[in-house]
Amino acid sequence: MECLSSPLSPTFALKIYPSEVSPRLTLPPSSFSCLATAASPQQRSARSSKPPKNLPLTTSTTRKTAKTNTTTGTDTSVPKKKVLVPIGLGTEVMEAVITVNVLRRAGAEVTVASVEPHLEIEASGGIRLVADTSISSCGGQVFDLIALPGGMPGAVRLRESEILKKIMSKQAEEKRLYGAISSAPAVTLLPWGLGRKKQITCHPAFSDKLPTFWAVKSNIQVSGELTTSRGPGTSFEFALCLVEQLFGESVAKKVAESMLMHTAREYLIKEEFNKVEWSFDHTPRVLIPIANGSEEIEVVTIVDVLRRAKVDVTVASVEKSVQIVGSLGTKIIAEKLISEAAQSINDLIILPGGVTGAERLQKSRILKKLLKEQEAAGRIYGAVCSSPLVLHKHGLLMEKRVTAHPSVISKLTNEVVNGTKVVVDAKVITNGGLATVTDFALAIVSKLFGHTRARCVAEGLVFEYPRS
Repeated sequence: MECLSSPLSPTFALKIYPSEVSPRLTLPPSSFSCLATAASPQQRSARSSKPPKNLPLTTSTTRKTAKTNTTTGTDTSVPKKKVLVPIGLGTEVMEAVITVNVLRRAGAEVTVASVEPHLEIEASGGIRLVADTSISSCGGQVFDLIALPGGMPGAVRLRESEILKKIMSKQAEEKRLYGAISSAPAVTLLPWGLGRKKQITCHPAFSDKLPTFWAVKSNIQVSGELTTSRGPGTSFEFALCLVEQLFGESVAKKVAESMLMHTAREYLIKEEFNKVEWSFDHTPRVLIPIANGSEEIEVVTIVDVLRRAKVDVTVASVEKSVQIVGSLGTKIIAEKLISEAAQSINDLIILPGGVTGAERLQKSRILKKLLKEQEAAGRIYGAVCSSPLVLHKHGLLMEKRVTAHPSVISKLTNEVVNGTKVVVDAKVITNGGLATVTDFALAIVSKLFGHTRARCVAEGLVFEYPRS
């Protein structure tokens, strides 16, 4: 099957074969541990330390700051776990943002560091992120974990950073945790000599670069202090495995539950009612409004997946600035303000969730006007996580079947469909968010272009998707 876009960026073409795709994470009731067979008893004991107290489970457990929500602090008697996530031009945005978000949910102090001369970088899919600091400021610090996202040329940019190479080499020498996902194990770690004599997995497109004897095809591979994974579609597994090694299995399970991963495997992928075709004689145009407190995982996943499918996506801020701060502190730069975006007609408008973000989207008069016009014109709109409540309060879900995050479902007076990741009712599409947002984005791709293109995009992500 000839794919439309790379697993690493929307402009790099290659073939991906279905046989390379491994199953996604499931959470068996008896055991969650990614280390059950991958580490020695001594390593498991050392990494299963007492979990921090006051673990933030959902966005509703966060406390407000002037611009965003930040996680409540863990017990001050427990030292913070310090994590470094370096990023550069072309970094795979889902891998970076999901890793950062999940680790922060667990209570880790995560530093996002740019290997570029500036803090703002353009990640995959053209999504612009702002790092917390420069890699040059991290040289003298000690990190409990360093996690490398992939992407091309992101993995190359990381490899070319001499400062990062020194930091990583010291991390490995001192036997502290480090990890890499997608292209980074093959493109970044191996040239540095940090994957020698270790079993490693990576994205299928780069597996031929791994030493044959040490290469494996599992979604997650833990080999001593090194953890590797396959791609954007395995980012949740990768991040949760790192959480388990830092904080213990119980914390990893609680974080997984907070992201709805404990129920995702039991749900139907999609239910559709009052079926209508979503077809256009032009490239579909999609508007993604964002705000301070928007759930960054949902924002970047929807944008990245749709752009891989060759959808024309515009990200617009409802704030006074194009830069927003997501629910767990990720800084994202929109392409436009909502006032400028309002001058164009969009085939779809999709609202990301996040408690504070949804509240701020709801308060935007311009966005409300756009949504009302969208409905009146018979165009498509939708929402994920807590944002179906925004549509409900604007009177846009009358006689529509929907789903939403469990925290807001009781506030919806229309018919709620339980046990389904994605619900489509004519030209309205909704989703519960977080762990199922990739299914949501792929459902949009399928409605716009057909199942074959959606499956092709899923294969590039290394994300399990039904064959029919």
